[in-house]
Parts: sequence; C-alpha cells; structure tokens
Amino acid sequence: MCVFILLSTHASLLAQQGGHLVRGRILNDKGEPIQGATVTVEGSSRGVLADEEGRYSLMVDKNGKLVFSYVGFTTQTLSVETRTEINVTMRPVADALEEVTVVAFGQQKKESVVGSITTVKPSELKVPSSNLTTALAGRVAGLIAFQQSGEPGADNADFFIRGVTSFGYSNRPLILVDGVEVPATELARLQVDDLASFSIMKDASATALYGARGANGVILITTKEGREGKASISLRYETSASQPTQNIELADPITYMELANEASLTRGRNRQYQWEQIERTAVGEDPMIYPATDWQSLLLKDRTFNNRLNLNVSGGGKVARYYVAATYNKDNGMLKVDNRNNFNNGIDLKTYGLRSNVNINLTKTTEAIVRLNSTWTDYTGPLGSGADFYKQIMRTDPVLFPAYYEPDEKNRTTEHILFGNAGSGNYLNPYANLMKGYRDYTNAMFLAQFEVKQDLDFILKGLKASGMYNTTRYNYYQVSRTYSPFYYALSSYDKRTGEYVLTNLNPTVGKEYLDYTEDSKQITSEDYFQGILSYSTDIGKDHSVSGMLVYNMQNKISANAGSLQNSLARRNLGLAGRFTYALQNRYFLEGNFGYNGSERFAKEHRFGFFPSVGAAWYVSREPFWKNGIQRVVSNLKLRGTYGLVGNDAIGSLDDRFFYLSEVDPNISSAGYTFGSEFGNRIYGVSEGRLENRDITWETSRKLNLSAEVGLFNMANLVVDVYKEHRYNILMTRAHTPNTMGVVVLPQANVGEAESKGIDVSLELNKNFASGWFVSGRGNFTYAEGKYIKYEEPDYSAFPWRSRVGLPIGQQFGFVAERLFVDDEEAYNSPQQFDEVLGGDIKYKDIDQDGVITNLDMVPIGYPTTPRMTYGFGFSLGYKGVDFSSFFQGSAKSSFWIDAAATAPFVSYRSQKEINDGYLSGLDLQNQLLQAYANDHWSEDNRNLKALWPRLNDITSTNNTKVSTWFMRNGSFLRIKQVELGYTFKETLTRRIGIDKIRMYINGTNLYNFSKFKLWDVEMGSNGLGYPLQQVYNFGVQCSL
Repeated sequence: MCVFILLSTHASLLAQQGGHLVRGRILNDKGEPIQGATVTVEGSSRGVLADEEGRYSLMVDKNGKLVFSYVGFTTQTLSVETRTEINVTMRPVADALEEVTVVAFGQQKKESVVGSITTVKPSELKVPSSNLTTALAGRVAGLIAFQQSGEPGADNADFFIRGVTSFGYSNRPLILVDGVEVPATELARLQVDDLASFSIMKDASATALYGARGANGVILITTKEGREGKASISLRYETSASQPTQNIELADPITYMELANEASLTRGRNRQYQWEQIERTAVGEDPMIYPATDWQSLLLKDRTFNNRLNLNVSGGGKVARYYVAATYNKDNGMLKVDNRNNFNNGIDLKTYGLRSNVNINLTKTTEAIVRLNSTWTDYTGPLGSGADFYKQIMRTDPVLFPAYYEPDEKNRTTEHILFGNAGSGNYLNPYANLMKGYRDYTNAMFLAQFEVKQDLDFILKGLKASGMYNTTRYNYYQVSRTYSPFYYALSSYDKRTGEYVLTNLNPTVGKEYLDYTEDSKQITSEDYFQGILSYSTDIGKDHSVSGMLVYNMQNKISANAGSLQNSLARRNLGLAGRFTYALQNRYFLEGNFGYNGSERFAKEHRFGFFPSVGAAWYVSREPFWKNGIQRVVSNLKLRGTYGLVGNDAIGSLDDRFFYLSEVDPNISSAGYTFGSEFGNRIYGVSEGRLENRDITWETSRKLNLSAEVGLFNMANLVVDVYKEHRYNILMTRAHTPNTMGVVVLPQANVGEAESKGIDVSLELNKNFASGWFVSGRGNFTYAEGKYIKYEEPDYSAFPWRSRVGLPIGQQFGFVAERLFVDDEEAYNSPQQFDEVLGGDIKYKDIDQDGVITNLDMVPIGYPTTPRMTYGFGFSLGYKGVDFSSFFQGSAKSSFWIDAAATAPFVSYRSQKEINDGYLSGLDLQNQLLQAYANDHWSEDNRNLKALWPRLNDITSTNNTKVSTWFMRNGSFLRIKQVELGYTFKETLTRRIGIDKIRMYINGTNLYNFSKFKLWDVEMGSNGLGYPLQQVYNFGVQCSL
C-alpha cells in the first residue's frame, strides 16, 4: 500500500535527478544521531532531513558538494567525488546556540538551563497504540504513570510529575501543546510522528513562567514545523492484533454449583442445587433446560484488530515553510458483535486528525506562524462501557438461565430475541444488556492559532517581541438507541419428548423497536492570548544577560454548563518574568517570578506573587578539569533552584467564588406547611456554602538540587533530588463551635503536605566503525509525600487513626491475623461483624476493648500510586537491521482485592453504584473465581492462610472489609516493548522513487513479572474491568 501510493505520486522523481546516490549517518560529538539535520546540495535547492537515526540519502553529481547543517553545530561542506557513503560527526558551535532545550515560552542553550527539565525524544514514545499516554510509564524520569484500563477511548494512563504532592483537589500537571493548555484527552490523541519535542518541567524555576497553572509540574510539547528544502513526504501504516494481557479465570459451572452447595451447607442452610441438575448439566443434556452459560465466551472476543495511518508533508522555501499531517486510527474493542442484531453493539472507535503548521517570513525581521489543528473521534458501542460488561459477567449466575432461548412452539414466528431470565425477570442478563441497543458519540476539537515574532534589533540589538492568539472549541455529542428486552423463563418441560414451554416475564415492558435519545451535548470555547518581550546580549567575552516578560490571558466558557456559576466565563491572567546571567559560560544565575490573578478569591487575595531563583556551575569547564579526570568524567554540571509556586485549582470545579455564599431560596425541605390538611407550603431558604473571604492560594515551596555527569564521552547521567512543602491546602473544617449555629461546615486553607524524592536518568550511545551501533537508556523515580497538617477529629486517644505524618493517600483498614481455627475460637474472640465461624477472618483488636469497630482500623500498606517507577531498555543495529527493547517497572504500591465484588454466590452492588442507580432493581449473583475454588477454607482444607475464607451464600460484611487479608503488593516488572526493524537499502528503494522504506514488527505488554496472578497487577483494584491489552504489531514507514 505504502509503495503504491508513493510510487504513483512520485514516479518521475528518479528521472528528474542526476548523478549517483550518497547516503550516511549524521551524529553529534557524543555519537548520538541528529534527527532533523539538513543535508543540501551546494548551489541547489535540493535537500533532505536526517531521520530519527540520523540517516540520510540524496542524489548528487560526482562534482557536487554536500552541505551539512543544524542549529547549534558547525556547518560542514564536503566534496562528494566518487563516494557513495559519507558519515559526518558534527561539532557544537563554541559561542552559539549549542544543544537547545525547549523551556517555557521558547528555547534555551542546554548549557545555561538551571531548572529541572527532562526531555524525551518523541521517537522513544512510539508504541502500537492510538493513545500517547499509554507510552509514558517508565519512559521519563520524574513522571509516575500507570494504566488501569485497556478499553478504546477509556484507556488513558494516570500520571503525576514527582508523584502525589498534595491532597487537595488537583494533582494533575499542566499540559501544553505549542504553548496552549490542553486536557489529558487531547494529549492522548497526539501523534508521535507530529511531535518535535516532549519535555516535563519539574521544579519552581522551570515552571515559574506558567505561574499558578504550573504548580503540579508541566508537560511541554511542541509540534513539527516545516524546514527549507524540497517537499518531504512520510507515511506510516500499522496493523495490529490485541488481546488481554491476562483474562480472569472463572470456575466451570459444575464447580460453581458444587461449591455453592458447600457455601449453603457450611452455614447451616439447604443446598441450592440438586444432584440431578449437576449431573445433567455436566453431560450437557439440554442447555435450554440445564444451562451452563459461558458468559465470557458469549460476550468477548479472543482478540481484536486495529489500524493506524499517518501521512505528513513538509518543506518550503526562504519565505514560507509548511508541515501538514493527517491521521486515521481505528480501534475495535473486545466485545462481540452479534448478527442477531442489525446494528453494531461492539466497540468501534475511529479517530481522525488534521494538522497544519505554516511559517511565513513577512519581512527579514518578522515571522508569522499559523497553526491549525483538528481531531475528532467517532464512537459506536454498547449502551454501557466495555468495562461494565466485564464486571457484569462477574455478577451473573452461569447456571440459572441461558442467555437466550431457542423458540418454543408458540414463539416460532416471534421476531424478537427470547432473552433468558428467572423469577419475575429482574436478574441481570449481560447478553441482553449488550444486545439491547447502542450509543454513538462524536468528540471533536478545533484549534486555530496565530503567532507573530518580531526581531527588534533595529531598536536594540538582542530585543525581540512576539504575540500569540489561540482559540479552541470542544464539541461532544451523544445519542443512544435502545429497546427494552423481552425476558422469558421455562414454564414447563416434557422430559419424554424434550419439548418445553416458555413464559414471557415482561410482556408489557419489552419493546421490539429502538427508541432514540439525545443524551448529551457539550460545547466549550477557550481563548488564550500571550505577549512576550525578551532581550539578550553578550557583554564582552565573559558576560551574558537575558530577560523576558510574559503577559497572558485565558478565557473559557461552556455553553451548557448546568448551573449559573459554571455558565459564567472562567478567566485568568498573569504576568511572569525571567532574568538570567552567565559568566564565562561556567557560572549561571537565574531569577523568575509569576504574578497571577484568579477569579476564585476575594480582592484581598486575588493576585499572588511567586518568585524563584536558581544557579548552575559547569565544573568541567574549569581550568583544573583537565587531563585524566576529563577523560573519565567528560562533563559535570551542578544545579540548584528554590522558589514558590501557587495553585488556584483548589476545591471542586463548582467551587468558583469562595468569597460568595451559595443560597437557594426555594428549598421545600427547609420550608413549612400549613392550612387544611397541610395543603399549603412555603419554601425555605438554604445556605449551601458559607462565604469565606480568607480563602487564598495553595502554595508550594520547592527546592531542587541536580548534577549532570558525562562519562567517557558516551554516557550521560542526570540526578535530581528535591523537597517540596505545600501549605494553605483547602480543607473542610472538622472542628466548628456549636455557637456558630451552622449546618454546613466551612472551608479553610489549613492543610499542609511535604514531599521529597529523587529522579535519575542515564543514556549511553556508542557507534562502531564496523557499522554497529548500540544505545542504552534508563530512568528511576522515587517520590513520597506525607501529611503535615490535616483537619481531622481529635484522635489523641486513638493516635493510630491520625493521618498526620502518614503518606498521602494512605489506606486505613483492619489487621487480619488469620482465619479462625474453629467455631469455638470464633465464639471466644472479640466481637466482630455478623456471626462468625471457623474459617472466617479474624481481625486484631487494636484498642483492646473486646469489640472490633472502625477504631481498630490502622494504616495498612502503601498508597495505590506507586512511590517508585523505573524503566530501562536498549537499541542496537547493524546496517539496515535494528532491534530494541524496553522494560517498565513499578514498586512500593499496594492495592486491595475488592472482596465484596469477588465474593462468590452473593449479590453485590457498591455504594457508588447504589448512589448512581447503576443496575438498580436487578438481582445479582457473583461468579466464582477459579483461584477461590482452588484455595478456600473448608472442613477438608483448614488452611488458616487460605486465599478465600469460609464460603458463604449471603454477603458477609465480616469477610469483605478492607483489611490486610486482601491487600496485595503492586510491584511488577513488565517487558513493555520489543521491536525488530529493517530499513531497505536506498539503492533498491530509489528504483521505485522512494527515499526510505522501513518495515518493523513489535510487541507491547509482552510479559509481566509479579507475584499477583489473578489479573494484570497494574490494574490494581480495577482488575474486574476492561483488561490491559497485549499488542502484536506490523508497520511500514516510507519517506521521500
């Protein structure tokens, strides 16, 4: 496909070029490939850009010369003569822009960067997925990321910069694409092929210019722009097969019935299933009469197939340059599409994207940039989420009724499906729920951005100004089509003839035709403006100074926000500045400030001032750093920063104007009635939130110390250690004097938290004269936070109940000592929950009062967000063959098996589901995990450490408490990705008019090393939901 498209478009390319083909690699002085380096034929407009491996190829006459250039490196001009391979090592320019790092509102020499910024090559984020966030885990030092769902459209990874540093409302980092804030859903839809840089900013100095928006760190992304030269076309196509990394294993129907009987008998109740039913079911006598429904096989595929396509074109001349890209992704879910319906009830997710970046030199000193971007998603799927159906399978009895009945005599002409059920038709039938309709939604984003950069050297050399305006519109629209299923049950059965008669359980409720409902319509518009004035100059040979002022305004409005407060525009503005000084390119000083305004606070606190300072010392540039030590430690730079960062994202999204009370004058429950039979009502007044003009910014005090070490001119090590103290965290007061006479508890800035940690990254690159190259990379992040001040009841008599000094997100639960040995021990132990017998869980009486209560709950385990994440991998290649692998790891986290959701034979509905009305009015009965069947306490297996306690056929609150019994270690090491690729020789591809063809195969989530075996450990407590996906992928990339 790739060859056909490019060949038909550029069949005459080879004929238009003369001479012979020259190819090679472009590396820097550390042996690293320079992606984007320009190779042109001297005196001609013909040229190419080096790919991500630094490779290039170009047709040139034997008398011609090639010009190699890249910003920050010395330009080289080499004669071709008869050579067919020219490899180039480019040297940095000593006094110009060396390696540049993308920083807030621009770029900066890497040598002068003082703040903590980690940059990742976009090519390292390529995974066979339509969701960029799934590639983040283990890739970036300082970024803690984990994924807990593999469902298309709902598979975003959770990620935090330097862990969870606050227990306030928001811990999420600011995400910026080309300078504009986007939600995580738009980060997920970015295409790696379109990215020029990917950086995370972690300390006060790096994030200062973003003010209050950057309190939790910043993810800064820039997209590619066109470069001067001929049009360059690149196409990448991938097709992949995905399947769950691990399926939950359920017990077979026979085991289910046998152990359900055990659950009843061991509690002194009658058996649920007679031996005749068990025996007839075992031989498969008649599945309509003796059902044994495999709900997993009925609803779920073994694997599914997905496709991805990206096409981009870039180029331009001296006046205008362009980069244009188009993307198409198609993801299919694991739910089966049943031909009994004439509509698609499976998951079908299509994502489209268009991007255009155009740079225009209006004058020699004025550049205009126009960026247009649009992404939209079309989804067709079941009425519930994919995760819902995985959970529904767990809640459905496999032997109570079949998913559907074959028609009996009187239903031979019935057109609708005869869905199975029992009783009065109130049992959950996940097959019916899957088949009863579908929903469609469209989620679209449209962005237009205009930026002007003006060089003001004619006023003052080194003075520059820029302005940018961006407008973004988000649209979401969802409709659903649904009908009410007809449920049937067995009315009679003739064993002699095998004929049965069905009865319709809901003849007046069921429907045969689909209804139409407009579920949701959301429209949000955002406008953003920024203006920048910057200045930089050198004073003599030894001194360099620079400064920057940034002014920005942001406006966001939702058309159908649902409340008066949310319908009002959300506005923020800020002024930020930076000053830098460098002495002899060895000593660097930097000062930053952010002055921000927020609508959420009263006038006394509406504006906040947040400064930061930093310094760096390039030790390896000192005169004493010579000879032997320089050969070992080729580079050494020490950095340190300290500063304050504010955060106005406190409280919930609905808590906007803290200085205003929320009053509802029409509350029936607060009024009174009077008159005959109390038929007259006067509505009362209710105060939902108290005015508080003292609420102010949540503030972070951050300290960061760093060392950058180069070893043997081929390895680079970066170590950051940090400490953060966050105060003025908004909390609801736990102590309010009764004399205040208030029902609603007030809020105040009373919380404090502290976090600390270390980030480490290591890169190694080595090229060999024989044509081999090898590179290695690794990173390590350790982040822990704890409560310093926390508003809570007086726990002086029960100090183990206090959160102060504990990790943020600490789980409390009961300490499970073991299972009771027998009924006598249970009877003579402290009073627990429900009636307990031998084999039930025995909890520790912490306060020794003879009764197990919530006061016996203590801190257990680690938080669910891992303290430690790491990743490492390597790449190697020889000529056209390349191989790479990557491993992802996580440690120091805990999770809890949801004991109630996995308790066999019982009806379970979580409190949240009850509150949301989810599955309301339905009778549920949990399946039996095979692991529980294999390892549970019984009269024949009195294992006091069994996986599951004594079986029960009704919900036991004693055995489903959050406790150490169901606590599990969340640590794991995963083979995240392995890839093998081959790049065809240019002498072959040139014959069909193509510069480069690379084919590759890779796999993702290939294997997981973990002690936990019930489901993929990374899913944690969400293990009953939509599983993570193991992907096998084939791709081809072509360019010319």
